[in-house]
Amino acid sequence: MKFIPYGKQSLDKSDIDAVAEVLKSDFLTTGPAVEKFEDAISEYTGATYTVAVSSGTAALHLSALCLIKPGEKVLVSAVTFAATANAVFYAGGIPVFCDIDDEGNIDLDLCVEMIRSDTSIRHLIVTHMTGRPVDQDKLEQLKDRFDISIIEDCAHSFGASFKGQMAGRCPVSDCSVLSFHPVKHITTGEGGAVTTNSERLYRRIRLLRSHGITKDEMYFKNNSLAYDSKGNLNPWYYEMQDLGFNYRITDIQCALGLSQMKRLDGFVSRRREIAKMYEDIFSQRGIFTPLYNFDKNSSYHLYVVQVPFDNLPVTKAEFFNEMRDCGVGLQLHYIPVPMLPYYADKGYNMRNLHEAELYYARSFSIPMYPAMEDKDVRFVADCLYKSIK
Repeated sequence: MKFIPYGKQSLDKSDIDAVAEVLKSDFLTTGPAVEKFEDAISEYTGATYTVAVSSGTAALHLSALCLIKPGEKVLVSAVTFAATANAVFYAGGIPVFCDIDDEGNIDLDLCVEMIRSDTSIRHLIVTHMTGRPVDQDKLEQLKDRFDISIIEDCAHSFGASFKGQMAGRCPVSDCSVLSFHPVKHITTGEGGAVTTNSERLYRRIRLLRSHGITKDEMYFKNNSLAYDSKGNLNPWYYEMQDLGFNYRITDIQCALGLSQMKRLDGFVSRRREIAKMYEDIFSQRGIFTPLYNFDKNSSYHLYVVQVPFDNLPVTKAEFFNEMRDCGVGLQLHYIPVPMLPYYADKGYNMRNLHEAELYYARSFSIPMYPAMEDKDVRFVADCLYKSIK
């Protein structure tokens, strides 16, 4: 029986050939493909700088380290992948969970209220859930009003836009984070990136990406070691200037990423076509409700559907199992972070997170990836309706 997962990479011969070419070259780790991939991301998003790293989580970690000081509070959506909130702890910060709006994104109006009532909140991480960017106008007003730092978690929204500006451009935020996991819009196997318009932030993230070490003569601090008695640069010299990490991405991965970038717009376009098909089916047959009405600017990393399970003859678990038996894989994105045992053990709870609780009870993700055929979309919809009877 054919099985349709909730997400899946889309690879072709050009991707394989691009990787094979690097395998024949002199560079496997950090070589020319890394810089080319970074340049391609900057050109696509419109951001001035890009640093490619080993994963989206690494990108979040480095961004948090550069902006958050130990003990500082950071607003984070209650509905996001655990890595978003974990990055705050990595940097020594304190996550403060904000509820979501009725379309899945962090409630920016509520963020204003929370920051106003607690002036010790100094930072905000906004997740573009499912691929739909948060309102950049509201984000700008919030930043101007409170002078906080902002990280945009764009792991879901590569290829999306807000009023013509691509996700990852950072018109308001200090930096944005991308992910290239296989279920994302393009893949490098594992991988991620940070985009920013700040040269200071760019240079610090680059430094921390590779053990805190630089070989750039312009930024050397110890000239007595860097140069010989005649003023010649010691060609072996490098400096470790901070406690960094091995978060480098490889040329092999970036060759794949560069090849995938050529098809990114096509991937996103197909995702939107699938989203429109789903919405048309649900509007005709009822019961299932998309998380938000069709949005031509969303890049639809996920397609989230809601249904009141309390009014159905099956539980949510039974429904998931029925769908799997039918040949369709569902997923839940995500269990609200405060519910996770690690966070619960630290005293977090779901108090004042009503929308996040409703989201958890009603929501699930259905298959969404570019290689789906129209007949696959119809098959998924048919299975959904069969599984609730």
